[in-house]
Amino acid sequence: MSLEDHAEDLASSLGVDKTEVKRDLENLVSYSVPLEEAKDSLRRKYSEGSDGGGTPTSRDVADVTTEDSSVNATVTVLTAGTRSIRYQGSDHVIHEGELADGTGKISYTAWEDFDLEPGETVTIGNAGVREWEGEPELNLGENTSVAREDDSLDVPYDVGGEASLVELEPGDRGVTVEARVMEVEKKIIDGRDGETEILSGVLADETARLPFTDWDPHPELTESASVGLGDLYVREFRGAPSVNVSEFSTVEPLDREVAVGEGAPRLAVREAIESGGLFDVELVGNVIAVRDGSGLIQRCPRCGRLVRNGQCRSHGAVEGEDDLRVKAVLDDGTGTVTAILDDEITAEIYGGGVEAAKEHARDEMDQEAVADAIRETLVGREFVVRGSLSVDEYGANLNARSFAGTSDDPAARASDLLAEVRT
Repeated sequence: MSLEDHAEDLASSLGVDKTEVKRDLENLVSYSVPLEEAKDSLRRKYSEGSDGGGTPTSRDVADVTTEDSSVNATVTVLTAGTRSIRYQGSDHVIHEGELADGTGKISYTAWEDFDLEPGETVTIGNAGVREWEGEPELNLGENTSVAREDDSLDVPYDVGGEASLVELEPGDRGVTVEARVMEVEKKIIDGRDGETEILSGVLADETARLPFTDWDPHPELTESASVGLGDLYVREFRGAPSVNVSEFSTVEPLDREVAVGEGAPRLAVREAIESGGLFDVELVGNVIAVRDGSGLIQRCPRCGRLVRNGQCRSHGAVEGEDDLRVKAVLDDGTGTVTAILDDEITAEIYGGGVEAAKEHARDEMDQEAVADAIRETLVGREFVVRGSLSVDEYGANLNARSFAGTSDDPAARASDLLAEVRT
């Protein structure tokens, strides 16, 4: 049954206009709301309330739930952002951000331009409610009214969306930051309109480093530039926040250099894993093993995946390209993580590049000889590793940007621990 058929059946059973039901149903489904859940939501919307009309209920923000079909609320606009999305096969501009009153804050999506400005207080009438990332969100459409209020609300939140990088979280919209561009490169991707050029790289300030994607390349985003960026939205990428710059974002050069913190937060392994993912983190622990697939390896020339016995799991039989890699298991007593070391770090540990490794393997008539040599160098020693941590159903992996041994002497530490036990 097509979406239109579902809308027609639903409209018939509720005794309401099919066009409006279809629009609402398409809206919910476009946000990945399961079809049956979307239909239940619309049944509540059109059936609840006095005379079965689903009359909006006045709510404090803290009292809004996904059980509400539509609400009225007086709120202060905290942030206001603009973004283009692909909806039902065509581009559509939406307006989004956060609203608040004295009881709490809530995100919103406006399908019409209500010209909301951060700091103003408005009374919103007949706003729909849907679930977004597990929380209620207000949906403002053509049946929603917005009235400006002369009296402001006392809200315990900052207005305007200004934030440091460490404060950003996935789901933030309409935010503003000042940062230095640490890395930037042009990429061609297969976008929604075919091949598209974008910029990707790393932003930094005193508090953190985060990846960014500029979907409408701004010439101001050059390496080492200090810039002010406005009207950004934040997504999750490999468990960490990722800054997104759109055609509606503003990018302005600053007349001063943004200070950048040199270090990364140092966490215990368990604490880092429980975060769900971090773009820049430092861990300290002992290498207890070097996993298979380390040392001299072959990669698929098309996708870069590991090639085993001449086979890529994505492209079948291929002529593998030689490379170096280490997958070291790091343990600090609170948990374990696999530190993945690239060819440059691996070559430094091994004491030679790919050609030296190939010669070693030929001499020993065993490709594993390279990995064995690396194991002898790493296992049992303590290291400081800095990089990007991703956590998924397969475990925790730290893609290392730096990897260095500590001055720790295992024998001396064992002796100190033994002395503590004896006393």
